[in-house]
Amino acid sequence: MEISDALSRPPSTTRTLRLFLSHTVSGQAWQTNSMDNDAEKPDFETGEGIAAWQFKLDGRLLEMQRSKGPPSQRKFSTLVKKMMIELERDPTLYPDGNVIEWPRISGPSASNPALDGFTVRRTGDQPTKIRVVLYLEHYPEQFKVHHELASILNISQASRMDCLKALWDYVKINGLQDRADRRTIKLDDSLKYLFNVDAVPFFRLADLANQFLMPVDPIVLNYEIDPSVAPPEKPQGFDVTIQVEDAYLRSKMQSFVTPSRDTTSRINKLDEEIAGLAQSLHNSELKRAFLAEFAENPTEFIQTWLESQSRDLDAILAPSAFDGQSIRTEELRRSEFFRMPWVEEGVSVYHGQKMAGVLSQAQQAAVHGRFGM
Repeated sequence: MEISDALSRPPSTTRTLRLFLSHTVSGQAWQTNSMDNDAEKPDFETGEGIAAWQFKLDGRLLEMQRSKGPPSQRKFSTLVKKMMIELERDPTLYPDGNVIEWPRISGPSASNPALDGFTVRRTGDQPTKIRVVLYLEHYPEQFKVHHELASILNISQASRMDCLKALWDYVKINGLQDRADRRTIKLDDSLKYLFNVDAVPFFRLADLANQFLMPVDPIVLNYEIDPSVAPPEKPQGFDVTIQVEDAYLRSKMQSFVTPSRDTTSRINKLDEEIAGLAQSLHNSELKRAFLAEFAENPTEFIQTWLESQSRDLDAILAPSAFDGQSIRTEELRRSEFFRMPWVEEGVSVYHGQKMAGVLSQAQQAAVHGRFGM
């Protein structure tokens, strides 16, 4: 049951997102030897020979050591909620966009292409400073905790659920629940100053905590391009942390609640064995009660048993065996009565009905016993 509840809230884990920043240049003076009169002139229609540069931002999740499955196939763009790239250059010389935004489209009909990275191409031969602002897609959504509440709970960033859990732990550790009414929380001096109340009902804790949650700060990366020199051979790398769904743990938990075909077959076989054992136990109990009552008073037991069998036989076969006439007590005393042709058939029918009822009771007892444990 606990695993099923946990699957309704997929587990998350902290992963490392590695970012790579790099650039290339083309058509620069040092590449085309523009000082030479024989150098080819730039073609403004095709763009060939025009001084330009390309800035590239790539990212990938680092694999965890415990992971034994295939590497994560999640693309970098699926981890980004919003991105802004700001170019620091003179807008009079370069009027084309110096601020590039990439918002992730949300909604049921949204179609966001999965990309390994982003590339920005601009013309120019002047050094340019680039500022990248990344808003990551955390799972579950993360919030920045206000510094006053963060100093009390000792957390600076958390999800709504984690923040509420930390607040509830603080309440329990400091014994802030009202002893008479456990649904009421009596705040200590720190929380009184923060929430501006003396006591709150339990269900209002979440509303109070939400007032101190703010959007997390974005990731800011700075990069500089100098087209007058060759680009670095290796890209610049940055590591940032991100909360993502723990697919490894989820698959392990799923395997417990979704049994395989072999497991299902074994369970069915065990159910059959349990039903057989329950039937055997019930039969043994009937035999024990029969023998115990017989040992206590054999004569009275036999007389009672014969009377019981006579009543059962009379109820089952009397109307059909004698054309509507009931069985007479005097006839039951004669052994020839039990050698008549219909007796064997009647006993078989009665025994079959009796065993069917006993088997049905045993199976029901086994089913109730299984789910009752």
